[in-house]
Amino acid sequence: MKYRNNVSSFLKSALSVAIVGALPFTAQAAETIRLSTYVNESDIRYQGFQKFAELAAEKSNGDLKVQVFPSGTLHGWSEGVDAVQGGVSDISWIPADKRLPCYRVTSLYPVAISLEKQIELDADYAALIEAEAAKADLIPLINSNYSYDQEWWFEEPVSDIGKLNGKLVRSIGPLVSLMIETWGGKPVFVAPKEVFQSAERGVVDGINMGVATYSSWKLWSVMPYMVNANMFYGNIIYMMNKDKFDGLSADNQKALKEAAKEAEAWLKPRYETWVDERVGNAVMANGGSAVSMSEERTGELLAGIQEKWTPEVNGACGVPLADKVRSLFAAHSE
Repeated sequence: MKYRNNVSSFLKSALSVAIVGALPFTAQAAETIRLSTYVNESDIRYQGFQKFAELAAEKSNGDLKVQVFPSGTLHGWSEGVDAVQGGVSDISWIPADKRLPCYRVTSLYPVAISLEKQIELDADYAALIEAEAAKADLIPLINSNYSYDQEWWFEEPVSDIGKLNGKLVRSIGPLVSLMIETWGGKPVFVAPKEVFQSAERGVVDGINMGVATYSSWKLWSVMPYMVNANMFYGNIIYMMNKDKFDGLSADNQKALKEAAKEAEAWLKPRYETWVDERVGNAVMANGGSAVSMSEERTGELLAGIQEKWTPEVNGACGVPLADKVRSLFAAHSE
Protein backbone atom coordinates (compact mmCIF):
# COMPACT_ATOMS: atom_id res chain seq x y z
CA MET A 1 0.00 0.00 0.00
CA LYS A 2 2.80 2.33 0.94
CA TYR A 3 4.58 1.45 -2.32
CA ARG A 4 1.49 2.26 -4.38
CA ASN A 5 1.04 5.57 -2.57
CA ASN A 6 4.68 6.50 -3.25
CA VAL A 7 4.29 5.63 -6.94
CA SER A 8 1.07 7.62 -7.12
CA SER A 9 2.74 10.64 -5.49
CA PHE A 10 5.70 10.37 -7.83
CA LEU A 11 3.49 10.23 -10.93
CA LYS A 12 1.48 13.24 -9.76
CA SER A 13 4.66 15.23 -9.13
CA ALA A 14 6.12 14.27 -12.49
CA LEU A 15 2.89 15.21 -14.28
CA SER A 16 2.80 18.56 -12.49
CA VAL A 17 6.38 19.31 -13.54
CA ALA A 18 5.59 18.35 -17.14
CA ILE A 19 2.55 20.62 -17.26
CA VAL A 20 4.37 23.55 -15.67
CA GLY A 21 7.30 23.03 -18.03
CA ALA A 22 4.97 23.11 -21.04
CA LEU A 23 3.13 26.28 -20.01
CA PRO A 24 5.74 28.84 -21.15
CA PHE A 25 5.95 27.18 -24.57
CA THR A 26 2.16 27.25 -24.98
CA ALA A 27 1.96 30.90 -23.99
CA GLN A 28 4.64 31.91 -26.52
CA ALA A 29 3.27 29.93 -29.49
CA ALA A 30 1.52 32.59 -31.61
CA GLU A 31 -0.21 31.73 -34.88
CA THR A 32 1.85 33.34 -37.67
CA ILE A 33 -0.15 34.85 -40.55
CA ARG A 34 1.74 36.04 -43.65
CA LEU A 35 0.20 39.05 -45.39
CA SER A 36 1.42 39.87 -48.90
CA THR A 37 0.93 43.31 -50.47
CA TYR A 38 2.14 45.01 -53.64
CA VAL A 39 2.55 48.38 -51.88
CA ASN A 40 6.04 49.35 -50.77
CA GLU A 41 7.22 50.62 -47.39
CA SER A 42 7.04 54.28 -48.39
CA ASP A 43 3.31 53.92 -49.11
CA ILE A 44 0.92 55.06 -46.35
CA ARG A 45 -1.05 51.84 -46.87
CA TYR A 46 1.95 49.87 -45.59
CA GLN A 47 1.44 51.65 -42.28
CA GLY A 48 -2.19 50.54 -42.44
CA PHE A 49 -1.11 46.90 -42.67
CA GLN A 50 1.29 47.43 -39.77
CA LYS A 51 -1.62 48.85 -37.78
CA PHE A 52 -3.67 45.78 -38.69
CA ALA A 53 -0.87 43.52 -37.42
CA GLU A 54 -0.63 45.52 -34.19
CA LEU A 55 -4.39 45.36 -33.62
CA ALA A 56 -4.56 41.63 -34.41
CA ALA A 57 -1.88 40.88 -31.82
CA GLU A 58 -3.56 43.12 -29.26
CA LYS A 59 -7.08 41.80 -29.75
CA SER A 60 -5.97 38.16 -29.74
CA ASN A 61 -3.86 38.64 -26.58
CA GLY A 62 -0.76 37.70 -28.54
CA ASP A 63 -2.24 34.59 -30.18
CA LEU A 64 -1.92 36.08 -33.70
CA LYS A 65 1.27 37.39 -35.29
CA VAL A 66 0.78 39.04 -38.69
CA GLN A 67 3.92 39.36 -40.82
CA VAL A 68 3.65 41.96 -43.60
CA PHE A 69 5.58 41.35 -46.85
CA PRO A 70 5.60 44.54 -49.02
CA SER A 71 6.52 45.23 -52.67
CA GLY A 72 5.15 41.95 -54.04
CA THR A 73 8.04 39.99 -52.51
CA LEU A 74 5.99 36.79 -52.08
CA HIS A 75 4.25 36.72 -55.47
CA GLY A 76 3.42 38.70 -58.59
CA TRP A 77 0.45 40.94 -59.34
CA SER A 78 -1.81 38.30 -60.93
CA GLU A 79 -0.96 35.42 -58.57
CA GLY A 80 -3.01 36.34 -55.48
CA VAL A 81 -5.47 33.45 -55.64
CA ASP A 82 -2.78 30.87 -56.34
CA ALA A 83 -0.58 32.28 -53.58
CA VAL A 84 -3.32 32.06 -50.94
CA GLN A 85 -4.64 28.70 -52.09
CA GLY A 86 -1.12 27.24 -52.28
CA GLY A 87 0.12 28.55 -48.94
CA VAL A 88 2.67 31.03 -50.29
CA SER A 89 0.81 33.65 -48.26
CA ASP A 90 -2.14 33.53 -45.89
CA ILE A 91 -3.61 36.93 -46.82
CA SER A 92 -3.06 38.61 -50.21
CA TRP A 93 -4.57 41.16 -52.53
CA ILE A 94 -6.86 39.45 -55.02
CA PRO A 95 -6.75 40.76 -58.60
CA ALA A 96 -9.39 40.32 -61.32
CA ASP A 97 -9.16 36.52 -61.38
CA LYS A 98 -11.46 34.38 -63.53
CA ARG A 99 -12.07 32.02 -60.60
CA LEU A 100 -13.97 34.90 -58.99
CA PRO A 101 -16.12 35.96 -61.96
CA CYS A 102 -18.39 38.50 -60.24
CA TYR A 103 -15.56 40.05 -58.24
CA ARG A 104 -13.53 40.21 -61.45
CA VAL A 105 -16.05 42.51 -63.17
CA THR A 106 -17.29 44.54 -60.17
CA SER A 107 -14.27 45.16 -57.91
CA LEU A 108 -13.50 47.92 -60.40
CA TYR A 109 -16.75 49.39 -61.66
CA PRO A 110 -17.57 52.45 -63.81
CA VAL A 111 -19.41 54.82 -61.46
CA ALA A 112 -18.77 58.13 -59.71
CA ILE A 113 -18.78 57.16 -56.03
CA SER A 114 -19.29 59.29 -52.93
CA LEU A 115 -16.75 58.34 -50.28
CA GLU A 116 -18.73 59.76 -47.37
CA LYS A 117 -19.56 56.24 -46.16
CA GLN A 118 -16.70 54.37 -47.79
CA ILE A 119 -16.08 51.93 -44.93
CA GLU A 120 -19.73 50.82 -44.96
CA LEU A 121 -19.77 50.61 -48.76
CA ASP A 122 -16.67 48.43 -48.87
CA ALA A 123 -18.01 46.14 -46.14
CA ASP A 124 -21.34 45.70 -47.96
CA TYR A 125 -19.57 44.98 -51.24
CA ALA A 126 -17.29 42.39 -49.62
CA ALA A 127 -20.36 40.70 -48.10
CA LEU A 128 -21.92 40.37 -51.56
CA ILE A 129 -18.76 38.67 -52.84
CA GLU A 130 -18.23 36.40 -49.83
CA ALA A 131 -20.13 33.35 -51.16
CA GLU A 132 -18.22 33.41 -54.44
CA ALA A 133 -14.93 33.75 -52.57
CA ALA A 134 -15.76 30.76 -50.36
CA LYS A 135 -16.00 28.53 -53.44
CA ALA A 136 -12.35 29.38 -54.13
CA ASP A 137 -11.41 28.68 -50.47
CA LEU A 138 -11.07 32.40 -49.74
CA ILE A 139 -12.67 34.80 -47.27
CA PRO A 140 -12.69 38.61 -47.72
CA LEU A 141 -10.86 40.29 -44.84
CA ILE A 142 -9.44 43.75 -45.61
CA ASN A 143 -10.88 46.26 -48.06
CA SER A 144 -8.22 48.28 -49.87
CA ASN A 145 -10.38 50.96 -51.48
CA TYR A 146 -8.75 52.99 -54.19
CA SER A 147 -11.89 54.74 -55.46
CA TYR A 148 -10.33 57.88 -54.04
CA ASP A 149 -7.27 57.87 -56.26
CA GLN A 150 -7.61 55.55 -59.27
CA GLU A 151 -6.77 57.97 -62.09
CA TRP A 152 -4.91 58.58 -65.35
CA TRP A 153 -1.47 60.02 -66.23
CA PHE A 154 0.22 60.82 -69.51
CA GLU A 155 3.58 61.79 -70.92
CA GLU A 156 1.98 64.82 -72.59
CA PRO A 157 -1.02 66.97 -71.53
CA VAL A 158 -4.47 65.39 -72.04
CA SER A 159 -7.64 67.30 -71.21
CA ASP A 160 -10.28 64.74 -72.22
CA ILE A 161 -9.81 61.08 -71.34
CA GLY A 162 -12.46 60.24 -73.94
CA LYS A 163 -10.10 61.19 -76.77
CA LEU A 164 -7.04 58.96 -76.56
CA ASN A 165 -6.22 59.10 -80.28
CA GLY A 166 -4.31 55.83 -80.52
CA LYS A 167 -2.29 56.22 -77.31
CA LEU A 168 -0.90 53.11 -75.62
CA VAL A 169 -2.29 53.17 -72.08
CA ARG A 170 -1.46 50.87 -69.18
CA SER A 171 -4.47 48.79 -68.13
CA ILE A 172 -5.04 46.86 -64.89
CA GLY A 173 -7.94 44.69 -66.04
CA PRO A 174 -10.86 44.04 -68.39
CA LEU A 175 -12.91 47.14 -67.50
CA VAL A 176 -10.02 49.55 -67.98
CA SER A 177 -9.12 47.84 -71.26
CA LEU A 178 -12.72 48.34 -72.46
CA MET A 179 -12.52 52.02 -71.51
CA ILE A 180 -9.23 52.55 -73.31
CA GLU A 181 -10.43 50.82 -76.47
CA THR A 182 -13.79 52.64 -76.43
CA TRP A 183 -12.02 55.98 -76.18
CA GLY A 184 -9.66 55.29 -79.07
CA GLY A 185 -6.57 54.00 -77.27
CA LYS A 186 -4.77 50.67 -77.05
CA PRO A 187 -4.55 48.87 -73.68
CA VAL A 188 -1.25 47.40 -72.46
CA PHE A 189 -1.02 45.31 -69.28
CA VAL A 190 1.96 46.26 -67.11
CA ALA A 191 2.53 45.07 -63.52
CA PRO A 192 3.02 47.87 -60.94
CA LYS A 193 6.75 47.25 -60.42
CA GLU A 194 7.37 47.39 -64.19
CA VAL A 195 5.47 50.60 -64.91
CA PHE A 196 8.38 53.00 -64.43
CA GLN A 197 10.63 51.18 -66.89
CA SER A 198 7.77 50.80 -69.37
CA ALA A 199 6.98 54.52 -69.23
CA GLU A 200 10.64 55.49 -69.41
CA ARG A 201 11.21 53.33 -72.50
CA GLY A 202 8.05 54.51 -74.23
CA VAL A 203 6.25 51.18 -74.00
CA VAL A 204 3.18 53.15 -72.89
CA ASP A 205 2.05 56.74 -73.46
CA GLY A 206 -0.28 56.80 -70.48
CA ILE A 207 -1.03 54.96 -67.26
CA ASN A 208 -4.14 54.03 -65.29
CA MET A 209 -3.17 53.53 -61.64
CA GLY A 210 -3.96 54.62 -58.10
CA VAL A 211 -2.28 57.84 -57.00
CA ALA A 212 -0.82 56.17 -53.92
CA THR A 213 0.88 53.40 -55.90
CA TYR A 214 1.87 55.87 -58.61
CA SER A 215 3.53 58.16 -56.11
CA SER A 216 5.23 55.35 -54.18
CA TRP A 217 6.92 54.14 -57.35
CA LYS A 218 8.01 57.75 -58.14
CA LEU A 219 6.38 57.82 -61.56
CA TRP A 220 5.75 61.57 -61.71
CA SER A 221 9.08 62.15 -63.45
CA VAL A 222 8.05 60.05 -66.47
CA MET A 223 4.27 60.67 -66.59
CA PRO A 224 3.67 64.15 -65.08
CA TYR A 225 0.26 65.01 -66.55
CA MET A 226 -2.74 63.80 -64.55
CA VAL A 227 -6.41 63.65 -65.53
CA ASN A 228 -8.70 63.55 -62.50
CA ALA A 229 -11.81 61.86 -63.90
CA ASN A 230 -13.51 60.31 -60.81
CA MET A 231 -15.06 57.39 -62.67
CA PHE A 232 -14.38 54.26 -60.60
CA TYR A 233 -15.51 52.28 -57.65
CA GLY A 234 -12.39 50.30 -56.90
CA ASN A 235 -11.76 47.79 -54.12
CA ILE A 236 -8.92 45.30 -54.33
CA ILE A 237 -9.95 43.05 -51.44
CA TYR A 238 -7.28 41.31 -49.40
CA MET A 239 -8.60 37.81 -48.84
CA MET A 240 -7.46 35.05 -46.50
CA ASN A 241 -7.17 31.31 -46.99
CA LYS A 242 -10.54 30.11 -45.70
CA ASP A 243 -9.18 26.87 -44.25
CA LYS A 244 -6.57 28.85 -42.33
CA PHE A 245 -9.24 31.26 -41.06
CA ASP A 246 -11.65 28.46 -40.13
CA GLY A 247 -8.82 26.76 -38.20
CA LEU A 248 -8.57 29.72 -35.82
CA SER A 249 -10.56 29.82 -32.62
CA ALA A 250 -13.81 31.77 -32.68
CA ASP A 251 -12.20 34.46 -30.51
CA ASN A 252 -9.23 34.82 -32.84
CA GLN A 253 -11.47 34.93 -35.91
CA LYS A 254 -13.35 37.78 -34.26
CA ALA A 255 -10.09 39.49 -33.33
CA LEU A 256 -8.81 39.31 -36.90
CA LYS A 257 -12.01 40.73 -38.39
CA GLU A 258 -12.18 43.53 -35.83
CA ALA A 259 -8.53 44.38 -36.42
CA ALA A 260 -9.15 44.61 -40.17
CA LYS A 261 -12.16 46.90 -39.77
CA GLU A 262 -10.43 49.19 -37.28
CA ALA A 263 -7.29 49.37 -39.43
CA GLU A 264 -9.41 50.47 -42.41
CA ALA A 265 -11.00 53.26 -40.35
CA TRP A 266 -7.58 54.29 -38.97
CA LEU A 267 -6.07 54.46 -42.45
CA LYS A 268 -8.83 56.28 -44.37
CA PRO A 269 -8.13 59.91 -43.33
CA ARG A 270 -4.37 59.38 -43.39
CA TYR A 271 -4.57 57.82 -46.84
CA GLU A 272 -6.60 60.68 -48.32
CA THR A 273 -4.36 63.36 -46.81
CA TRP A 274 -1.25 61.53 -48.01
CA VAL A 275 -2.62 61.22 -51.56
CA ASP A 276 -3.61 64.90 -51.72
CA GLU A 277 -0.17 66.03 -50.55
CA ARG A 278 1.62 63.90 -53.10
CA VAL A 279 -0.49 65.08 -56.02
CA GLY A 280 0.23 68.72 -55.20
CA ASN A 281 3.93 68.24 -54.48
CA ALA A 282 4.58 66.05 -57.51
CA VAL A 283 2.85 68.38 -59.97
CA MET A 284 4.86 71.34 -58.70
CA ALA A 285 8.18 69.48 -58.63
CA ASN A 286 7.94 67.92 -62.09
CA GLY A 287 6.37 70.69 -64.16
CA GLY A 288 3.22 68.69 -64.81
CA SER A 289 -0.46 69.41 -64.31
CA ALA A 290 -3.56 67.91 -62.73
CA VAL A 291 -6.69 68.53 -64.81
CA SER A 292 -10.17 67.70 -63.49
CA MET A 293 -12.84 66.71 -65.99
CA SER A 294 -16.31 68.19 -65.57
CA GLU A 295 -19.01 66.10 -63.91
CA GLU A 296 -21.05 66.33 -67.13
CA ARG A 297 -18.26 64.92 -69.29
CA THR A 298 -17.47 62.21 -66.76
CA GLY A 299 -21.16 61.28 -66.71
CA GLU A 300 -21.27 61.04 -70.52
CA LEU A 301 -18.26 58.76 -70.64
CA LEU A 302 -19.54 56.57 -67.79
CA ALA A 303 -22.96 56.13 -69.39
CA GLY A 304 -21.40 54.68 -72.53
CA ILE A 305 -19.12 52.33 -70.60
CA GLN A 306 -21.87 51.17 -68.22
CA GLU A 307 -24.05 50.23 -71.19
CA LYS A 308 -21.26 48.06 -72.59
CA TRP A 309 -20.28 46.65 -69.19
CA THR A 310 -23.76 45.59 -68.04
CA PRO A 311 -23.90 42.35 -70.09
CA GLU A 312 -20.46 41.39 -68.71
CA VAL A 313 -21.65 41.90 -65.14
CA ASN A 314 -24.95 40.08 -65.71
CA GLY A 315 -23.16 37.11 -67.24
CA ALA A 316 -20.45 36.88 -64.58
CA CYS A 317 -22.59 37.49 -61.48
CA GLY A 318 -26.02 36.36 -62.57
CA VAL A 319 -28.71 39.01 -62.73
CA PRO A 320 -29.89 38.79 -59.07
CA LEU A 321 -26.40 39.37 -57.65
CA ALA A 322 -25.57 41.89 -60.39
CA ASP A 323 -28.64 43.90 -59.44
CA LYS A 324 -27.60 43.89 -55.77
CA VAL A 325 -24.12 45.16 -56.69
CA ARG A 326 -25.53 47.90 -58.91
CA SER A 327 -28.06 48.93 -56.26
CA LEU A 328 -25.27 49.22 -53.69
CA PHE A 329 -23.19 51.45 -55.97
CA ALA A 330 -26.25 53.55 -56.86
CA ALA A 331 -26.92 54.17 -53.17
CA HIS A 332 -23.40 55.59 -52.80
CA SER A 333 -23.02 57.37 -56.12
CA GLU A 334 -22.55 61.12 -56.42
